[in-house]
Amino acid sequence: MNVTIENFLLIGSLLLFVSIIVGKTSYKFGVPTLILFLGVGMLAGSDGIGGIRFDNPKLAQFIGIVSLNFILFSGGLDTSLKAVKPVMREGILLSTLGVLLTAVSLGAFVYYVTDFTIYESMLLGSIVSSTDAAAVFSILRSKSLALKTNLRPTLELESGSNDPMAYVLTIAFLSLVVNQDQHLASLIPLFLQQMVFGAIAGFGFGKLSKIIINKIKLDFEGLYPVLVIALMFITFSATVFVGGNGFLAIYICAVYLGNQDLIHKKTILKMFDGLAWLMQIVLFLTLGLLVFPTEVFPYMGIGLLISVFLILVARPVGVFISLMFFKMKLRRRFYISWVGLRGAVPIVFATYPLLAGIEKADMIFNIVFFISVSSVLIQGTTLSVVAKWLHVAMPEKDKSVSELESFLSEGPKAAMKEIDISAGCFAANKMIVDLRFPKNAIIAMIKRNGVYITPNGGTVIQENDTLVVLSDTQEGLDAVNACLKPKELVSSEPEQ
Repeated sequence: MNVTIENFLLIGSLLLFVSIIVGKTSYKFGVPTLILFLGVGMLAGSDGIGGIRFDNPKLAQFIGIVSLNFILFSGGLDTSLKAVKPVMREGILLSTLGVLLTAVSLGAFVYYVTDFTIYESMLLGSIVSSTDAAAVFSILRSKSLALKTNLRPTLELESGSNDPMAYVLTIAFLSLVVNQDQHLASLIPLFLQQMVFGAIAGFGFGKLSKIIINKIKLDFEGLYPVLVIALMFITFSATVFVGGNGFLAIYICAVYLGNQDLIHKKTILKMFDGLAWLMQIVLFLTLGLLVFPTEVFPYMGIGLLISVFLILVARPVGVFISLMFFKMKLRRRFYISWVGLRGAVPIVFATYPLLAGIEKADMIFNIVFFISVSSVLIQGTTLSVVAKWLHVAMPEKDKSVSELESFLSEGPKAAMKEIDISAGCFAANKMIVDLRFPKNAIIAMIKRNGVYITPNGGTVIQENDTLVVLSDTQEGLDAVNACLKPKELVSSEPEQ
């Protein structure tokens, strides 16, 4: 079936609708939405009932890169530095050294069991060396699985930050495969350049983006997410242009922005959450269409062998060596090893050999696809079982208390106060977003010249304003006072 301009929107919207409906059932059975989205794409493809022929790796790679921008950026915005700070070193080592060790150990195994050259083997190992955050947390949410101590932040940080390392390794070993006379040592400068430039650009664009978002005056609230999308793509493309790692840059930029006070931040976060889901569905559908099941079947045997080695040997090697200098119970290390799902990212990276035209590109792509699917099916459906078996899942009663506390924390505020802004007050003539307002308090309304207005982060507080402040606790109101009046005491109405 040939897709024309006339029926493109109809077919695309139908596939999107079917994917959402089918994906809804995945939570019931604990199967990641990845598998179902891929399945819908494969059924719609030329080997399936849809008969849509899609054989364009270049377009698939473009869609993959755009989608990964949204997925990584959304993940970065949702990353709390306060939550990941205690496990920052563990997460960084897992996403760098852990990925490298996984790639090397798996590459050595592939070289031993296949007729691949050593560089082709390392290329395959690099492509599948990173874990998929979307697949991991879709299952954790579907089973309402709460993990003890800092396991969840560790997995979140690793999953969100290990794609840049896998990308660098993939590009490096692909270069060695294409240029046979090139030496491995010559890639060290490339690696350092990618990571250092990417990190610097990410932090720099993050600070610049905060200034732009908070200082620019847009007439419509809905334009702020559009502005952030533009800044995201500028960060990625500019970093790639100067030779840095664009994926690392946008993740660092997003983490920085997600932990700052921004105008219309809630709108931005909700918008990116929806866009990330849309991009995941589009990405998985595209990759499903790109795959021809009849071409994957011949490699199921070798693919299963490599996948089992990855799950039982390569991934644990990377995890245990990376965490050997940290105090952590053995069962928690085993669980981190098990939560090493491969998802859409390796399949996207597998399009690079296809476009480079190397001899075994088709074989690599089909093996990588099978590894990703089998990894999700084997590990993804057993995450909650293994968590309970290793005693790293939170007991039901503790989980209930935790969920109740979370619910109450999001409920109505318990304390209210009206605060007058007098002449010379620190807060006067400043935007709310610049005040570093306490997280557990909000300015519900501002009374100005006898009229109540609803503020947002860009609202400028003026002299003689009366702020109606709500907070969880009395201590929260005290923090508000400290925030608003470091220069002089601000008179306030009696507590209500």
